[in-house]
Amino acid sequence: MTSPLLRSVARILLPLALLVAAHLLLRGHNLPGGGFVAGLMTAAALILQFVAADRGVAARGLPCRPETLIWLGLVFAGGTAVASLPLGYPLLTSAFWHLELPLLGHVEIATALLFDLGVYCVVTGVTLTILIAIEE
Repeated sequence: MTSPLLRSVARILLPLALLVAAHLLLRGHNLPGGGFVAGLMTAAALILQFVAADRGVAARGLPCRPETLIWLGLVFAGGTAVASLPLGYPLLTSAFWHLELPLLGHVEIATALLFDLGVYCVVTGVTLTILIAIEE
């Protein structure tokens, strides 16, 4: 049985931690941050959720299996890494585009974001796999 205070704090901190993780993920290809740091932030929030939840409750609330998340991340990261090879560019070459969006203004979209998203999925999936294994 866990503390009601811990459950309340974990319920409040999870959305905030995920918001910070999304910020780190989106700014990572130009500034410090990226998929690994965002994955670690999400992992810390998930660890808090697993500690605060009763035994078996946290694993049942997952939208997908952690293995699926890991494979999805490997496909994103690996696909982005080798996508430049058929075009005659070196491995892990990033392409980028400049867009003008109505509410956001000038936005730069880079393929490095897909690589970071893959790394984020792998880190989050591995963390969930470990937490579920510890919980069982």
